[in-house]
Amino acid sequence: MLLDRALHGLTISLWTVVVITCIVIFINIYRRDGLAAALLTTLKRRLIIALVVLAIATSLISSGMVFIEPQQAGVVVSLMAPQGYRERPLQSGLRFIAPLLERVQRYPIYWQTYTMSGDPVEGARAGDDSIRARTSDGQEVTLDCSMIFQIASEQVIRVHIDWQNRYIEDYMRPLVRGEIRTLVSQYKAEEVNSSKRADLEREIDRTIRLALEDKGFILDRFILRNVSFSEEYASAIERKQVALEEVVQSEHQAETMRKLAKGEADAARLRAQGEADATLQRAKAEAEALKLIGATLNQDQSLLTYRYIEKLAPGVKVMLLPNNAPFILPLPAMDQDATATPSATPNAETPPVASPTPEPTQPTSTVQSR
Repeated sequence: MLLDRALHGLTISLWTVVVITCIVIFINIYRRDGLAAALLTTLKRRLIIALVVLAIATSLISSGMVFIEPQQAGVVVSLMAPQGYRERPLQSGLRFIAPLLERVQRYPIYWQTYTMSGDPVEGARAGDDSIRARTSDGQEVTLDCSMIFQIASEQVIRVHIDWQNRYIEDYMRPLVRGEIRTLVSQYKAEEVNSSKRADLEREIDRTIRLALEDKGFILDRFILRNVSFSEEYASAIERKQVALEEVVQSEHQAETMRKLAKGEADAARLRAQGEADATLQRAKAEAEALKLIGATLNQDQSLLTYRYIEKLAPGVKVMLLPNNAPFILPLPAMDQDATATPSATPNAETPPVASPTPEPTQPTSTVQSR
């Protein structure tokens, strides 16, 4: 605050003026009248007395006026109190104490962060300040951590009595390192490096929180920043992870092949089902057609003979017909070049058309044409 700083500066200035004035007057009188006269004359000078009184008054006012910042709390150490301190801490604002009989020890009540890390530029201490611990299976792990805390404003006097300004180095640091080593020893190395890391962090947070509350501190959060292992164990984990990835890849390929085979089998079943359905439809269509043909034949028997002749190849020269089947087409129409009447001069190479007389034992007659 400007007021207390101004008073403090004024006090220093007044005492400086008093000292310089006394020196100047003393030297002038000493050169003229000697040492004894210089001392007596200097101390009796009204100017000197006035300056001294003003400097003392300013000093008393300055020392009795105390301004506590909003982020601070003050502990009043008092010669007048039976316990040697006031029972209530000073809160933020302009406060007054007894000059020369009391003094104020200020403590921060804002959030503070204390970090222990292997990185030389991160931790509160220079160099490697990480925490080394052993798991339940004997593996060494290295942990980097931070904790965010503050001094409870109503517990400032207790902190002052117990730790003063040594609360971080003498209390919090040993507490955190010891609790982490104790809790890590209850986990296996693979658990510390797995999803149980969050459980470990919560357990450390809970343990440290309870311990700090008993001493007048408030823990906002404990942060497990990093967990690292020895080079041998890290290499073993990497090899194991590579093997697992290969297994996963193989399983993926096998699953892909199974899916492809299943797809092909499904496609084959669909094709077979389609062919079966098509065959069934064709069979149904043929059955319906046969039913229609049968119904038509029942009405007209000559249709069968017509269809029979229609299906004959056009180049057929010899036909075998049933003995009792009538001709529905004239024989000369089957071949325009063939005639039933022989020529006047028969050619020896071309035999005449003969219609043999059917014998009783022959069921059919034969017609031969050129």
